[in-house]
Amino acid sequence: MSPDTIARIATAAPEVEAESEEQILARARGQARRSALRTWGLRAVLVVLWLGSWELTATLWIDPFVYSKPSRIWDRLVEWFSQGTQFGSIWLQIFTTVEEAVLGFVIGSVAGVVLGVLLGRSRYWAEVLAPFIKALNAVPRIVLASLFIIWFGLGLESKVATVVVLTFFAVFFNAFTGAREVDGNVIDNARILGAGRWQVLSQIVLPSATTWILSSLHTAFGFALIGAVVGEYAGASKGLGLLISNAQNTFDAAGIYAGMIIITVVALLAEWGIGAAENRLLKWRPSQAQSAREV
Repeated sequence: MSPDTIARIATAAPEVEAESEEQILARARGQARRSALRTWGLRAVLVVLWLGSWELTATLWIDPFVYSKPSRIWDRLVEWFSQGTQFGSIWLQIFTTVEEAVLGFVIGSVAGVVLGVLLGRSRYWAEVLAPFIKALNAVPRIVLASLFIIWFGLGLESKVATVVVLTFFAVFFNAFTGAREVDGNVIDNARILGAGRWQVLSQIVLPSATTWILSSLHTAFGFALIGAVVGEYAGASKGLGLLISNAQNTFDAAGIYAGMIIITVVALLAEWGIGAAENRLLKWRPSQAQSAREV
């Protein structure tokens, strides 16, 4: 090929402009938005298909009195939020259950973190108390709700106690394992540099166990809601558990489903809040996608 031909081809070929950093970021954001829209669109389709098939099946083939159906559940939710429940405003029931869950969650989590970290760093006391901890963990804690009602009555205290015993062990074992997983060389170097016991616990052990602790909080708050609802189900004057118990006693399947939906929404909101707090506290941790690319 002659030089003139090569020159003509080079002149005719379109020039490829290099993308700026802003253009690359804009394209990446657009792709992320389109991917999110596709994902949520598919989720919406699945939910519509599921609810539609349930509605159709309950209308034509199965007894809606026993299995209920989405339209009846929606009517019950509208009734509760517009007219209230037999036991007062639906917002009062939600607030009561959330209050019990949050108080018990905070108390159980703090106790689990403190005892888990302390015993995780004290091999002697861990061995001494191990049989007692295992025995307490083996106790069916849901059954304790009835005992707490006898001790503390139908009020807030019995529900909080139930939540505490459910959340404590979920956090304790993760904090214990996280404290045990701290690199001993780092602790030895800190002691050589003059760090005291409290400095080692607060500045090395606890930050190192943070990932373990925060991961346990997701499960622990789910247990907290379960504990609050079970305590109310066993005996209460208000709360979502009482609504579900009353719906069961009156053969109101739609009311049971409505209570479950409200509890699920509360749990998802709490999960979002815990996840946001975790992301803020663990900004230093590389994302899983980035770690996978590096490997």
